[in-house]
Amino acid sequence: MARTREFDTEAAVSRAMELFWRRGYEATSVRDLTGYLGIGQGSLYAAFGDKDGLYRAALEHYRNTLAAAALRSLEEGAGARSAIRAMLVERVRIAVEDNGRGCLVVNAACERLPGDAATRRIVGDMQDASRDALAEVLRVAAERGEVARRRDPYALAAFLVTFLNGLLVSAKITPDVRALEPLVEVALAALD
Repeated sequence: MARTREFDTEAAVSRAMELFWRRGYEATSVRDLTGYLGIGQGSLYAAFGDKDGLYRAALEHYRNTLAAAALRSLEEGAGARSAIRAMLVERVRIAVEDNGRGCLVVNAACERLPGDAATRRIVGDMQDASRDALAEVLRVAAERGEVARRRDPYALAAFLVTFLNGLLVSAKITPDVRALEPLVEVALAALD
């Protein structure tokens, strides 16, 4: 008779996300994970298959929580420029925490690609969702006259996602919001 799983997998994924985010995939061993999560190695394998399965679950959890909240804040923002500024600054604020942990998704792209197709798919999907949400915000803002119409909203959105990725890498090098926030203003000048 199979044993019943004796731990909350959602809570375990959330905690694993924190550990992977702080330490990275390669520097986090299965022993680190089981100790941090308070579960046995057999339970980890039964629930997630292996370390890679838990890592993908952690990335999905990140997408469904923090990344989803960032996209919602864009859609709910009153003005496009202020919504985009707030989203960029909030992402930087999160990235500089814990002495510059960066962004879990950008960290995954830097550490796991190109060799991990599953991570590439998850990261690519998140990048696409961010770009598409920004493009829609920018399209509507251009129609309202909030931003210049001279640029293609899709290309501008792709630029902002690329800028944000670089900014989040910079947050690992210089974990100081005050040093990075002025760069957001430079990027927002592309909306003029």
